Amino acid sequence: MLSAIDSPADVKRLTDEELVQLAAEVRHTLITSLSRTGGHLGPNLGVVELTIALHRVFSTPADKLVFDVAHQGYVHKMLTGRAARIHTIRTYQGLNGFLLRTESPHDSYGAGHAGTALSAALGIAAARDLAGENHHVVAIAGDAAFTCGPTLEALNNIAETTRKFIVVLNDNEWSIDKNVGAIARYFNALQTHSTYAAVRSKAAEFVEKIAGKAVRSLAHKVEESAKNLLFPNVLFEKFGLRYFGPIDGHDLRLLIRTFEHLKTLHEPVVLHIITEKGRGYQPALDDPGKFHGLGAYKLEDGSTSRTNTPTCSEIFGRTLTDIAKTDPKIVAITAAMPGGTKLDTFKNEVPGRYFDVGIAEEHAALFAAGLAAEGFRPFLAIYSTFMQRAYDMIIHDIALQALPVRLCMDRGGLSGDDGPTHHGLFDIGFLRLIPGLIHMQPKDEDEFVDMLHTMAAYDAGPSAIRYPRGCIKGTPIKPTPQLLTIGKAEVVADGSDVALLGLGTLFEMAEHTKALLEAKGLSVALINPRFIKPLDTAVLDTFAAKCRVLCTFEDHVLTNGFGAAVIEHLHSAGSATPVERIGWPDAFIQHGKPETLRDLHGLTAAAAAAKVLQHF
Repeated sequence: MLSAIDSPADVKRLTDEELVQLAAEVRHTLITSLSRTGGHLGPNLGVVELTIALHRVFSTPADKLVFDVAHQGYVHKMLTGRAARIHTIRTYQGLNGFLLRTESPHDSYGAGHAGTALSAALGIAAARDLAGENHHVVAIAGDAAFTCGPTLEALNNIAETTRKFIVVLNDNEWSIDKNVGAIARYFNALQTHSTYAAVRSKAAEFVEKIAGKAVRSLAHKVEESAKNLLFPNVLFEKFGLRYFGPIDGHDLRLLIRTFEHLKTLHEPVVLHIITEKGRGYQPALDDPGKFHGLGAYKLEDGSTSRTNTPTCSEIFGRTLTDIAKTDPKIVAITAAMPGGTKLDTFKNEVPGRYFDVGIAEEHAALFAAGLAAEGFRPFLAIYSTFMQRAYDMIIHDIALQALPVRLCMDRGGLSGDDGPTHHGLFDIGFLRLIPGLIHMQPKDEDEFVDMLHTMAAYDAGPSAIRYPRGCIKGTPIKPTPQLLTIGKAEVVADGSDVALLGLGTLFEMAEHTKALLEAKGLSVALINPRFIKPLDTAVLDTFAAKCRVLCTFEDHVLTNGFGAAVIEHLHSAGSATPVERIGWPDAFIQHGKPETLRDLHGLTAAAAAAKVLQHF
C-alpha cells in the first residue's frame, strides 16, 4: 500500500482493510528506516492511525494540519509524497526531522518547540475567517503540550476568535520523559478511570451507529460519560471548547468516523484520543524515553552503541549530584528533560532537591529566581535552544535582581541532525548583553567540571555555561576540581605574530590552526578564553599590542557572538589590530553531521589559517 501513496488523495481511495495494511507498512518502514538514521521513533509509532485518519478525512494542503513540535510528523511526510525519501530523514540534504514549510506545501506550519500548535493554528483559522474561506484547521498536540504556557494562553482565546476549529489532544502520558504536574495527573486519571474503560468498549458500537442522528446521540453519550470523571464540567468546556472522548487513538475506523462528524460542526472542539507511544515495536514500548529520539539502533532488540567516554550531559548530572551531596543549598531544575540533561542521576540520588516543572521554561526560570531569592543555589538545566523561551525572565527576574541562578545550557553549539530548530547557536548573543551575568564555556571535560564548581561557589549574581551535545575531547577529569578566577583566560602558548582564541569546543580547531601557521614560520599564541563575559581584557590588550592579527573561534553565529565582543573591546580600547573570526554565518543552519556542516560553512582549521595568512 505504501509504495502506491504519492499524495493524500491516494489514502482516500483505500478501503478500510487496506488502511489497516497501510498502517502496518508505515510502522515497518519507520522501524527499519530509523534503525539506520535515528530519529523520533516512539512518537511516530504512536500516531500512525491518527495521521492516516486525518489524511483520509481532511484534504491538505487546502485544509491545514498543525502538529505541535512536529517531531511526530514522519507519518505525515510519508503520506504526502515523501515516503520514498523517509530513509534520508535527519541526514544532510535529506528530509528534516521536523515539519518545514519549505519542504512541502502540505507542511502548513514549521515547528520544533513544544506548545506552539494551538496558537499558530488559531492564527491560521483567524486568517481563514478574515479571508472568507471555509477550509478546516486542525491542531494536533500531545498532553505534554498542555503544560506549556502558550497552549493555555491559546485555549483562553479560541472561543473568542473562531467558530470552526479542531484540537486533537494526543494523550500518551509522555513528552520526552514521563509527564509531570497537575494537568498530567488529570489526563492520567481520565485514562485509568473505570468509566473510560467503558467508553472504549463501546468503540465498535460507535462505528456501527456513526450515521446521522445516531452519531450525535452517541457522541453526546461519550461526551457526558467523560465529563464527570473528575470535575462537574470538563476542563476544556471552561474554555469554550466542546469536548469529545477519550477514544482509542489506534482504532482507524473510529477515528475516521469521528473526524467526519467533527468536521460538520461549527464550534471549536477538542477530541481527546489515547495512544501508545512506541506502538508496534516492543523495545520502544519498554523504554519510551529512550525511543523518543535516538540515533541508529539494532532492529532485533533496539540496542544502541555507545563509547566509554562520558558525554557532557552525563558529566553535568554526575558532577552536580556530587556537589549537592556536600551543599544542602544546591537544587536542580529541568523543564521535562531529566534524561536529556542527565539530571535523572540527581533525581535518583538527591530526590528532595530535584524539580521537573514540565515543558514550561518561563516558569522554570521564575521558579529558580524564587529559590535563589531565599538563599538556595538553583541550577537550571535547559537546552540552549529552549532557554530562548525564558529570555524575559532571565533579564527581568534573575539578572535585574542579581539573583544567583545558574543557567546550564546543554546543546550549546551545533546540534547536528536535529537542524535549525535545535541548534544552540544564539545564546552568546542573547546573554552577553545582560548586565552582571557571567558566561563561560569549557575547552574540555576537566575544565567543565571546574566551571560547574566555580558556578556553585559564585553567589554574586547569575551565571551561565554552554556545553555541547556529546563529548568535547574526552579529557580525563582530575580528582580535585579547581575554582576558576572569574573573567580570567588561560594563555596556553605565547606568540608574537598571531593570537588564536579558541572558545570551548572549537579550541581543538584553534590548536590545529596553530600547527598550520607554525608550519609557515609564524609565531602563534594560543588562548583558551574560558569566559565569554566578562572578557579577559588584559589578555586581549596584551596580544593585540604585539600581534599582527587575532583570530577567534566559536560554535555560535558570528553576529553578536564572542568574536564580536572581542572586536567591540578592541575598538573601545583604540586598538587597530584586525580580528578574523571563525563561526557560523548570519543564517539558519540546516541539519546534517557537524563535520559536514563545518566544511560547508568554513569552520575549519584550513579556512582559519587562510584568513590569518592574508595579513602576512
